[in-house]
Amino acid sequence: HLDNIWWKPDKTHISREDFDKKLDEILKSDKWIIDGDYSRTYEVRIKVADTIIFLNYPLDVCLNGVQSRIGKVREDFPWVDDEFDQDFKEWIIRWFDETMPVLKSLIEQYKDTKEIYVFMSREEGDRFVDSLN
Repeated sequence: HLDNIWWKPDKTHISREDFDKKLDEILKSDKWIIDGDYSRTYEVRIKVADTIIFLNYPLDVCLNGVQSRIGKVREDFPWVDDEFDQDFKEWIIRWFDETMPVLKSLIEQYKDTKEIYVFMSREEGDRFVDSLN
């Protein structure tokens, strides 16, 4: 979970340089699974990945997912949110217009050299996970 690398429990974060060093260490490992956006690192991660899983869920599903996690302890985040931060909500909405096209373009660029899964719903993702068992 990249959020666990970037964020500290006091809601501050490490430097970009430290983040990049930690990410580089992970990417040099034999096996890894990375969860998180951090769009400035998309291409470096995609270049060395053998498999890409893109959860291409609709905006309302993403917003409802964040809302459902309010007040819950999560392994992918170092604190518990007590409300849906408005800045984060606006970031999610902008992501769909500004960042998602970049990610889709990169996925398209690497489609012949990577195993790529794109799930349009939680049910599709759940069926895929179930098929692995």
